[in-house]
Amino acid sequence: MLTLGNGDVRRLLDGREREVLDAVREAYLRHADEETSLPHSVFLRFPDDTRNRIIGLPAYLGGPEPLAGMKWIASFPGNVADGLERASAAIIVNSMRTGQPVALVEGSTISARRTAASAALAAASLPAEDGQETGVALIGCGVINFEVLRFLLVVRPELTDVTVFDLDAGRAEEFRERCASEFGGAGRVVRVADSAEEALGTHRLVSLATTATVPHLDLRACRPGTLVLHVSLRDVTVEGVLDAVNVVDDPDHVCRAATSVHLAETRSGSRSFIDSTLGELLRKTDAGHRDPRRITLFSPFGLGVLDLALAGLVLRRARAAGVGTEITGFLPEPRATGSG
Repeated sequence: MLTLGNGDVRRLLDGREREVLDAVREAYLRHADEETSLPHSVFLRFPDDTRNRIIGLPAYLGGPEPLAGMKWIASFPGNVADGLERASAAIIVNSMRTGQPVALVEGSTISARRTAASAALAAASLPAEDGQETGVALIGCGVINFEVLRFLLVVRPELTDVTVFDLDAGRAEEFRERCASEFGGAGRVVRVADSAEEALGTHRLVSLATTATVPHLDLRACRPGTLVLHVSLRDVTVEGVLDAVNVVDDPDHVCRAATSVHLAETRSGSRSFIDSTLGELLRKTDAGHRDPRRITLFSPFGLGVLDLALAGLVLRRARAAGVGTEITGFLPEPRATGSG
């Protein structure tokens, strides 16, 4: 069984944003064409602990090189104060011939980048009608929004004005400095907003990636025609969801686990407020535009097939480069077959 640690994964993915985008796009298209198997994610929660959780995402991704496996990802927000990453993850990839595990891949970088690539594909598929969009607001100054900015700048290089906000002002300033250092070329300016409402109203492209567990933003501060990438899924109020044009990755998955979309379904009694899926948008040959008079809300639950798509990309690169550690003796030795 091949094992790949975080350093291996990062080295294999760094600088390959276009390949990551292509892999995520292909996974969405295969999911739209029903070439996947995607059971509901399993949420492991703990007595008297509403903040921390571990989620299991099993999946099968079809295609010329089909993949099956599972991501096991923990979210412990308190880690940040201890200098640790909020999320940690492991991805098991199984053989489609024997079912045996063939790889164990550290999954936090894969998880963050597939999430960011998903948001970037939505932004590319839903441009402003007037084409005049040069800024983005990032609310929540953590790993996910840093990766969202990385991938947005691949599909929307014209974004030169970046506004960030976090409830922790020191964290927001550190994030601003990191973004300016990494992405500050081409005249790009990064600044900190004084409030979430200011950030929402500054640009018509917004990414929400917070650790909120209950809705707290109604989107009234957004300008008409704004696209909100609702990556963290629980920031927007029910009223905000129902007033918006809604795009999701998969209705059956996003309408669970007390997401804002799930709460809107419960309130309204149906899913008729969901207008489209990202897979449907990616299928279209003609470029669409978002409604200039309303807010468009993209709410991606995060599909396990995306993790498999990037794990597959990493494994192909690792095997070609001889990267990783092979563990022997992990599985039972095969028995002799045939008659003697």
